[in-house]
Order: sequence, then C-alpha cells, then structure tokens
Amino acid sequence: MIPRIPYDTWMATRLGLKELDRKALEEYQLERLNRTLVRARSLSPFYRRHLAGLALFPLRDLGDVALLPFTTPADVREQGLAMLCVDQGEISRVVTLATSGTTGEPKQLQFTGDDQDLTLGIFQSSMEQVARPGEACLVLLPCATPGGVGDLLRTAIARMGAQPVAYGLIENLRETALRMAEEPSCTLVGIPIQVLALARYCRAHDLRVNVRSALLCTDYVSEAVARALGDIWHCPVFEYYGMTEACYAGGMECAAHNGCHMHETDLLVEIVDPASGQVVPDGTEGEVVITSLLRRGMPLIRYRTGDISRVIPEPCPCVSVLRRLEKVRRRRHCALYLGDRELPLAMADLDEALIPLPWLGNFRAWLAQGGSRPVLGLEIRYFGDKDAEAMRQEVFLALSSLPPLREVLQDKGLEVATKFVAMGDTILPTAAKRKIEQFP
Repeated sequence: MIPRIPYDTWMATRLGLKELDRKALEEYQLERLNRTLVRARSLSPFYRRHLAGLALFPLRDLGDVALLPFTTPADVREQGLAMLCVDQGEISRVVTLATSGTTGEPKQLQFTGDDQDLTLGIFQSSMEQVARPGEACLVLLPCATPGGVGDLLRTAIARMGAQPVAYGLIENLRETALRMAEEPSCTLVGIPIQVLALARYCRAHDLRVNVRSALLCTDYVSEAVARALGDIWHCPVFEYYGMTEACYAGGMECAAHNGCHMHETDLLVEIVDPASGQVVPDGTEGEVVITSLLRRGMPLIRYRTGDISRVIPEPCPCVSVLRRLEKVRRRRHCALYLGDRELPLAMADLDEALIPLPWLGNFRAWLAQGGSRPVLGLEIRYFGDKDAEAMRQEVFLALSSLPPLREVLQDKGLEVATKFVAMGDTILPTAAKRKIEQFP
C-alpha cells in the first residue's frame, strides 16, 4: 500500500482535523479567500483599484473566484510596492526575478517573516517524505542568503530531526561526491541536471556513495533523470514543484510518483484556458493560476503563472484528497518558431529524449535562424571516451523520436549542429530554469 503524503496529515492538523476531508478543506479555502480579499482591498493600493468592480462579496463558493480579475507578472513588475499589504518595514525577504526577455524591469517578490514561517512548515512536512531523523541531508542549492530557498530548507530539515548539510550548488563533482561518501547514508535536495551529472560522475569514476532518496526541484524533473538516478543509486526520486511567487509553496510527489499534490491550505489552484481565461475542467490542460490564502506581505490573487499543466482527475493511490498537478513541461510564452511556423518543442522534450543516453552529463540547446535554414544547436558534455561520430548518430536518432522534430528533420527543414565536450570534475553551477535559447 502506498503511504499517504506526509503533509496531508500536516494540513489536517492545521484545520483541527484528525484526517483531511475534501469538504472541510474547501470550506477553509473559501473562508481564507474571503479574508484575503478583505485584507487586500483595505491595505493594498493596487488591489483597492484592481478589485473595485467586484460585484459579489463575500464569495459564496470557490467557483465564484472566476469573477475576480487576473493579476499578471507585469502587475508584479510595475505595481509591486502597491501590492503590499504591510509596511515596508515588515518585509524580511525580497526576491528579484529577471524577466525572460531582454528588456523590462525585474519582478520583485516581497515576503514577511510570517510568510517564510509558513514555507518552513511546508518544507518540513515535505522533507518527512524524503529524509529520516538523524540522517544527513545535503542541500545542493544556494544556501548563503538568509531566508533563501536553501537556507529555509536547511532550517526545515533540522526541525524534523535530520542533519542538514548546507552544501550549495555543485561546482566540483569530485568534491561533492567525496563529501557524500563521508556519510554512511544520506538524502539530497538538488537541481535535476546537476544531480544527474553527479550520479553519472560517481558511476564513471567508481565512487561509492549511499544515497537513500533524492528530492529534485527548481527545474523540470524528467522521467529520464528519475530512472537514471534509480539505476545508479537505487533510490526513489521525488519532485517538488515550487513557485517563487508563492514563497516556494506549490506541491510535491507522493510515493506513487504521478503528479504533485498541491499545498491547498496555502494556495487556491485553478487551470484556465490560456486564450480565453475561462476555467477548464479537471483533466484539461491549461495555464496554472494561483491565489494566496495565507500570505501577508504580497498576496497574489488569481496570478497567472504561465505554467501549462492540468489537474489529474483520477484519485491518487495514496488516497490523499489533495489535488494533483501533472508535470509542468512548458510555459505559455516560451514557444519556438521556424519562420512563421510554431515548433512545439521545450527543454523538457529534449531532456526526455537525450538524458537516456548513458554517457550524457549535461547539455545546453539553442535555436538559430539567421542562415539558409534553422539550426538546432547542442553543446553536450559527456563521460567516457566514446567516438564523437557515434555520439552524433545517437543524438540524431534520439531527436528523431520526438514528434515535434521528426517531420522537420526528415524534410531537412531543420539542421542539427552538435558540439561534444568531455566532462571533467567541474561543472557550471546553475540555479535557473533551463530553456532553449533563441537567436534571430
């Protein structure tokens, strides 16, 4: 029997229940939603204007949330300070996110100490799925900034009785592997592509480490990465879907490994049609929209995340009543084009195709269209002494298995250019979501 995800019990306790109940949860969400709306309209200049046309209040059921206007990343960039519901002096953490384009002001997300305490609770209950009391847990994320994601994780791991190792981003694979080898058993939290390189480095250099479980976050977690880590380290791999805008709340996989159970005491989650903005039924793909239910500093009301996913309608084998979000494979505004023709290809697709290649350690990708025909460029870091031409053929065969690429490769509408670089001890640390770069 698959055990219920730990924060199911944690959320039940917060609601004063012995066991989480869907009806009680939705009643709680509605009450918190109405309280958030009252607070936002009275304390935030932005929301006072933004919600001025709200005809029905208080909302009578959760479906009424569709009557509210959306907020957007542009609102956060341009009206961030006006969205605050507290004095600036109560803000303890400001996170700056650069825009995805080449111009424009960055987004600034602002959180109070109370907001971060809520995140600590989420992280602690999430880590109970992964770590054990007394066990070393390596945090392979930026840890130096007080109140940052790595620092919050370190504190949460200590609170649940495990031994946090605030390691930071991986820069030297050998040094990281040797540090892990000091522990008789350990768990780790890290970025998928970095942890993959670490595991394959350990295999290539016959370095023995005992990883009991792994939690991957900050970027798309491909099924290929989970399989590779399972094959090399024989450990379960869990995905955490967190949003910086929600102070890292989001959702996490249970032991069934089929979608992330959402933090529904903290977030109201909707899926809307990206074009019309209409709410779509569970099971239908659309854009993820979130509403903060407990955040004091900068609550987000019907915030369009840009992530494309769907709510999985079938019940989870772990019997949790929390809604599950399918893996987020792409974002709304990250389409690629070959001339005027949209190419439905995302970095997640390349991960699923290329990461199964057992010699691959890391790669980056770009699409260039300045020549006689478009070029998909790949710089691939590899382990071993495999022949470059053999690797090139394997890469082309893997890419040809992708439906978005199969046709354009067959009709020569797209050229693939590959560069292979032997993988050494060092890697470039990255904390950002990987994407296919585009050049005109």
